[in-house]
Amino acid sequence: MSQSSELKQVLRGVMLFAGLSDTELETIAAICKERKLGRGEVLAEQGAPGDDFFVVTNGFLEISVAGGDNASQVLVNLGKGQIIGEMALIDQGPRSATVRAVSEAVVQVIHRGDFEALCDKNTRIGYIVMKDIAADLSFKLRHRNMTIG
Repeated sequence: MSQSSELKQVLRGVMLFAGLSDTELETIAAICKERKLGRGEVLAEQGAPGDDFFVVTNGFLEISVAGGDNASQVLVNLGKGQIIGEMALIDQGPRSATVRAVSEAVVQVIHRGDFEALCDKNTRIGYIVMKDIAADLSFKLRHRNMTIG
């Protein structure tokens, strides 16, 4: 399997891209930039501005938040096909967590500016991805409210 068809397969499994055609997935793949990470390398730092969205294509990443006494709490480990930083596609707010490679890892980086330019050319892709982001956020908020109450 070629690297581009392998990337398209990974992107097909990303829920933010659910509903996109093969041609549209190829368009997304064309704006992806591969980044390799060594074990322990930080991909994104909590509090830093976020301009990039990431799709894990190999290895594992640890998501953690700063706690009291300079301790950090690991929230989750993410692997192949999982995403980080989707809010960077919407705003330029600070990162809500630190992302660090727990093994050698490879991610696909989608820069917000590249995504916005793509959406200007193809509003259907923008609509579907933003709808999927809204659905994901709605699910997370609903789940959070159920566990708090």
